[in-house]
Amino acid sequence: MKKQDSNISKHNSIQIKNKKASFEYFYVDTFCAGIVLTGTEIKSIRAGKASLVDTYCYIIDGEIWIKGMYVAPYFYGSFSNVNSRRDRKLLLTKKEIRKLQEATKDVGFTIVPTLLFIDEHGRAKVNIALAKGKKEYDKRQTLREKQDRRDMDRAVKHF
Repeated sequence: MKKQDSNISKHNSIQIKNKKASFEYFYVDTFCAGIVLTGTEIKSIRAGKASLVDTYCYIIDGEIWIKGMYVAPYFYGSFSNVNSRRDRKLLLTKKEIRKLQEATKDVGFTIVPTLLFIDEHGRAKVNIALAKGKKEYDKRQTLREKQDRRDMDRAVKHF
């Protein structure tokens, strides 16, 4: 029993965030999706060798895909290594995909991945968000709030 508990905590330590997305977009709704991986990609993700920088999702023929996600080739892999920036299919229900498809028809809405993680069963999952782009003044406001939080934390730390 102890060994299984240690595996769960080990898997939950892998969390790859898309920090730029929260700066660029307001999140309207979030979903958790599985990822279709091939070869040794899961081993690279478990090693933390992945990135969500400049990624987005799109829907084609009732299927949702993630574009631009980087998964480093596994060091010990050989012929089973695949293209590190290939498009990967996401696993969502048809109802969720239809909801996202209808929402993205409106101007200014897009689907962005926010977090890549390993669940308690050892499977790779990605949190995606239906997002609306921020205007320049919204971004400045976000930076101000971030700086204010830092200043408050520093003030509390000194007392």
